[in-house]
Amino acid sequence: MSLILPLEKPALNLRPLLWLLLPLLVLATLFFWPLSLIVEQALRGANGEIGLETFRQVVDSKRFVGALLNTLQIAFFATAGCLLLGSVMSLILVFIPFPGSELIGRVVDTFIALPTFLITLAFTFIYGSAGLLNGALMSLFAFELPPVDFLYSMQGVILAEITVFTPLVMRPLMAALRQIDKSQLEAASILGAHPLRVIGQVIFPAALPALMAGGSLCLLLTTNEFGIVLFIGAKGVNTLPMMVYSKAILESDYTVACMIALINIVLSLGLFSLYRLAASRTGVRS
Repeated sequence: MSLILPLEKPALNLRPLLWLLLPLLVLATLFFWPLSLIVEQALRGANGEIGLETFRQVVDSKRFVGALLNTLQIAFFATAGCLLLGSVMSLILVFIPFPGSELIGRVVDTFIALPTFLITLAFTFIYGSAGLLNGALMSLFAFELPPVDFLYSMQGVILAEITVFTPLVMRPLMAALRQIDKSQLEAASILGAHPLRVIGQVIFPAALPALMAGGSLCLLLTTNEFGIVLFIGAKGVNTLPMMVYSKAILESDYTVACMIALINIVLSLGLFSLYRLAASRTGVRS
């Protein structure tokens, strides 16, 4: 006589679902809900209906087109400057040690923690119309007007952003350069390889993931930078974040401000998608 025992179903473990529910609630409250309100306000026209009327109004505006071009121009030039300056400084600090190099590395780490307006304020004290440099030049050469006036232009904004965001490139790049096997560099040097060839064939492939990570972060931050542009007060330099501020705070046009903010979000996501695509093509893990 055979006994048939009923199979008991394992009890459903809800604990993982509860742990997942908490971060989802936080994201929904702090991110998705405000974002949905922005999207709704941006797509709601003057008659109260959902549509693309505000989008067409914004895109047809010359002011918006100029702000978009300024934003992209500042972001790309500032990111290129950060990559160039960060690469040179990282190579010097890692491969050409000198007294005080460790102190400079710690100062670079400190720059990351400083607020952006503090660097901009220092630029104003040095390069401003009444700054130290203009004061010295006017007293030495009897200039009637300040000879150095690049700070209140797009070039000043780009230079300030390069100064602020270059440490974001140097931090991962220096860590990657320290992982390179020094025996490879010594072997290339013994074989008589040119330093530029060593950089291109040995150092650059190892540093590429760090360069792409730091460069993408700089590109996103410079695209959405608001404080530096506002604090410098560059003449005729209007960016998308500045336009959102002026439309919402100064003109009280919240629908247009939300639409520009939504376009800025799409632009940032598009740039991040390009980075992920480039990273996948080059085999870089992110």
